Amino acid sequence: MSTPANLPVVAIVGRPNVGKSTLFNRLSRARRAIVDDQPGVTRDRNYNAVSWRRRRFVLVDTGGMEPDEREGLKGRILQQTMTAVTEADVIVFLLDGRTGPMPPDTAAVELLRQASKPVFYAVNKLDTGPRESDLYEFYRLGVERLHPLSAEHGLGLADLMQEVVDALPQETEGAREAVEPLALAVVGRPNVGKSTLVNRLLGYDRSLVDSRPGTTRDALQADFTWNGTVCRLTDTAGIRRKARVVDPVERYSVSRALRSVDAGDVVIHLLDGAEGVTDQDAQVMSYASQRGKGMVLGINKWDLLDTEQVSLREYRNFLHRRLPFADHVPIVSLSAMEGSGMNRLMDTVIRVGEAQRRWIKTPVLNRVLRRLTERHAAPQLRGRPVKVYYATQTDVRPPTFTLFVNNPQGFGAGYQRYLVKALRAELGLEHAPLRLTFRARAGRDES
Repeated sequence: MSTPANLPVVAIVGRPNVGKSTLFNRLSRARRAIVDDQPGVTRDRNYNAVSWRRRRFVLVDTGGMEPDEREGLKGRILQQTMTAVTEADVIVFLLDGRTGPMPPDTAAVELLRQASKPVFYAVNKLDTGPRESDLYEFYRLGVERLHPLSAEHGLGLADLMQEVVDALPQETEGAREAVEPLALAVVGRPNVGKSTLVNRLLGYDRSLVDSRPGTTRDALQADFTWNGTVCRLTDTAGIRRKARVVDPVERYSVSRALRSVDAGDVVIHLLDGAEGVTDQDAQVMSYASQRGKGMVLGINKWDLLDTEQVSLREYRNFLHRRLPFADHVPIVSLSAMEGSGMNRLMDTVIRVGEAQRRWIKTPVLNRVLRRLTERHAAPQLRGRPVKVYYATQTDVRPPTFTLFVNNPQGFGAGYQRYLVKALRAELGLEHAPLRLTFRARAGRDES
């Protein structure tokens, strides 16, 4: 086991194909475990350090738990699972809401009763919201509390994980020091001043600076703290047009630069103020936007511009017209060489990062959504009203909201833009790239 010291352990267990790896991947925010409909894909224990609402812990994915199979490969898988149970401080036992309780579930529940540690029982694959009838048959396992869950869509995850982290041991000093850094990626075309900006933020020469474009070829990482916020900064090679990438090493650095966008919570996209935004900049920002990244657009070398000819407000308006998909992205003027604008830049970056990680309570979300739909109702579809029944937040980075409605096809692009813009303003998420998903609520009249 290779995991950070001083962190508590949460083990996900259950019989094969109940969705353990899907839950593991969702909490890890990456495809760390292979997911397949064929049971038994996961055999060994799979570890990852994750966080939930700023609480860090080690998450363990396990193979199928079949207590009556103690010989051969299944027996060795069971041994691996029981090792994870022994190591864990808290256990999440998954059940399959589509198949109902099975004999291995009964045997596993009896085995876990001997563990003398908190066990949370979750009924997975309930994709249309909790219904008492979905849970009723599982109570015959003798379990007092059941959590309805859809690991694939994130439904019910917030309630389950809040109870899980509340049951973890109190944080040690070492665990508090292991706060997840705010991951920043610095991107932009060659020679716009990325390495100068990195060195200015870190306070020392971490990156090689040269007037020739393309000096930085690898992605360089360094941690620093800004006003109490721990940040992990990645400086990348400049992203050039594909037709101009000839050197194989430079081609690899372009790939690394795009991967740094994937790894960042917030992307600082740097422009040369005199050159403005190019098609390549727009493509990279579109790439980051499609992946739900928080973004801050930094206008470097602002001190070299004639501000009597163009004001910052005019410059911002021009950029937002040029980049209509990024109208929520804040724009900060700065000079990395002179050090001006650094406080404005980092204060903005941290605000965007906090918005990316925020969870909105379900009652608050539904009150705001009810007010917005009453203020401006969705257009009727084929003469019938389009209704929102309720909504819940299902993910962060970016904040993702699932809306249960009578007809998902009734929410056109224009109305979705209205909801996103209004939700940003009402929920204090002005700079976050919100995502909305619409799901039909079963058992409701579509009229």
